Amino acid sequence: MSRLFGTDGVRGVANQDLTPDLAFALGRAGAIVLTEETHHKPTFIIGSDTRVSCGMLGSALIAGITSAGADVIDAGVIATPGVAFLTCYLGADAGAMISASHNSYEFNGIKFFSSGGFKLPDETEDAIEALIQSGFCGIDRPVGDRVGRLKRYDQGPEVYKNHLLDLAGVDLTGMRLLVDCANGASYHTAPGLFRDLGAQVMTVGNEPDGLNINRGCGSTYAEKLAAQVVETGAHLGLAFDGDADRLIAIDDQGVICDGDVMMALLARDMDRAGKLAKKTIVATVMSNFGLEKMAEREGFTLVRTAVGDRYVLEHMLQEDLSLGGEQSGHVILLDDATTGDGQLTALRFIRALLNQGPSVPLSEARRIIDLYPQVLVNVRVESGQAALITGHPELLEAVRLTEDKLGSGGRVLIRKSGTEPLIRVMIEGQDQEEISAYAADLKAVIEKLDRKVGED
Repeated sequence: MSRLFGTDGVRGVANQDLTPDLAFALGRAGAIVLTEETHHKPTFIIGSDTRVSCGMLGSALIAGITSAGADVIDAGVIATPGVAFLTCYLGADAGAMISASHNSYEFNGIKFFSSGGFKLPDETEDAIEALIQSGFCGIDRPVGDRVGRLKRYDQGPEVYKNHLLDLAGVDLTGMRLLVDCANGASYHTAPGLFRDLGAQVMTVGNEPDGLNINRGCGSTYAEKLAAQVVETGAHLGLAFDGDADRLIAIDDQGVICDGDVMMALLARDMDRAGKLAKKTIVATVMSNFGLEKMAEREGFTLVRTAVGDRYVLEHMLQEDLSLGGEQSGHVILLDDATTGDGQLTALRFIRALLNQGPSVPLSEARRIIDLYPQVLVNVRVESGQAALITGHPELLEAVRLTEDKLGSGGRVLIRKSGTEPLIRVMIEGQDQEEISAYAADLKAVIEKLDRKVGED
């Protein structure tokens, strides 16, 4: 049986994979595991994004939590980092967010936060999963006054927005921003946040109807916002995803600036202020080779982790570091937040840009990093064969030969998908045509081994 929890909580098609029954079980098990050390009646903070299934799954999740004897404070529609913040701010014992992030509306997910506002380590998720699989054997149900209560906290988004304003440290007067809220959780905080700081704000993706979250908008459709930035003459475009824990920026010329570009600018700005802990950036294996070269040039250390912001955060906590993130736009600023926060990232990124000089546009400032051409190819293989193929001597030799051809001007990454029978081939180099040919060659090797392994 596959693991219930993925790299970012439990996720699937709502009412098919992620059913109300499973949401109830997750709520009950999560409340038991996350509050077993408390000596008082525990409290959970709950939030959600705007998708249509949040009401259904939220009701089930809340029922599960309260059935375990924990109280629930429901903050309604709020960004994922808002739930993490409120969990700490209100002194709650745990938090839970109902969202499928950048996925389309038919998907949904549930992720938990500890009392400190951090995503859960694997061992805690495993304990929750084991309890569910045991059928809650031997676990009594509380009755009477031991049953949990539900309370509404409608001011939650405003409290979170005011927290971001307190952290901002930047005056946006005179700046024209085009903000894409992905028809998601940031729709009633982001526009006001930037306006309160003096910016002229134009919005798109700001009319959620439960079905249009991430539909042709938000961080996964940044190319649409890029065209609109040029059309409107905005200084900057900001594209959030459905739960607003990631950001993709657009420069004044309509060029997309991903997490690697933002981390490059943030690292230099933080270093100049003496706030880049150990002069280190934490990124994943997917971050562009250009970030590595930029770090070398600036005297920084770049550490790579497995794919997933949770693994970035894990290393940051272990080594007491301040900056990390993913190419996809998850940026963790650990001095100010316990998880990736798209709106906070936007504030810090704009401040870093303005610190370059009031007349320096992002189109110029982003030249701190030269992004290498990158090719990503997904190769479908027979179920259960990915691990055998990725470790096969024939593929390892083909990778070695490709790396020899690239030399110090590129790199090769082969990894198996954690959710599908796929092997992902990523190659970076200085010539797009050349690396595309190398990727095609490695794809052919994988396909041949898929047939060979299947016959053995």
